[in-house]
Amino acid sequence: MSLKQQINPDKLPQHIAIIMDGNGRWAQKRGNNRVFGHQNGVAAVRDTVEAAAELGLGYLTLYAFSTENWMRPRTEIDALMSLLVSTINKETKTLQDNNIRLSAIGDINSLPKSVGKYLKKAIMDTKANTGLVLILALSYSSRWEITNAVKQIAERIEKGELKAENIDSNLFESFLNTAGIPEPELLIRTSGEYRISNFLLWQIAYSELYFSDTLWPDFRREHLYEAIISFQNRERRFGKTSSQIKNVNVNS
Repeated sequence: MSLKQQINPDKLPQHIAIIMDGNGRWAQKRGNNRVFGHQNGVAAVRDTVEAAAELGLGYLTLYAFSTENWMRPRTEIDALMSLLVSTINKETKTLQDNNIRLSAIGDINSLPKSVGKYLKKAIMDTKANTGLVLILALSYSSRWEITNAVKQIAERIEKGELKAENIDSNLFESFLNTAGIPEPELLIRTSGEYRISNFLLWQIAYSELYFSDTLWPDFRREHLYEAIISFQNRERRFGKTSSQIKNVNVNS
């Protein structure tokens, strides 16, 4: 039985988020610069996205560029932005062919104008698609997102449009970049690193975490299948006991 056949289609996570890590180390192992790794990471993105769409996942979020990444060498940043533009241009047709809708979270206005232009066009071109929603996290960090949400709430209070006593988790979430998007049930990180790197800190409160030793350019759909199988073999309790969860499942 193949890995794909081992997946229970009735227990698929609705939303998977991936920290795509290891491009630089992959390139360095081959005697090339980091940009070479980023270039080869595009194939991993394509295969993973197509596999997610084929499985019928609802949402897939890819951590493509963090706010901290702006501190990297200018040559690498410029190469990444150029690669992002060319990839968006090349892959928009693939998104259309697979009924995938593109979206983005992060400080999009901080991106170069050319990136913002092609990103917005691809988002508009695919907005009618009804399949997988592919979310690119660009110039994103969770601390930036949470701070930004707090500022917006504070401004509403100053204007008298909101009272502090009315603030709860649901209202707070409505000010996040991910408003209207279900929280990820599964978070995958590649390259053997065991950290979250300032990614979706609010949203992954109850996510299952899966760490793969595979460097991102080598990541393929089989690795995604392995992560999903691991997810499906876990018991998600959300603070409850195993017996409570089992009773709920029996009675439902």
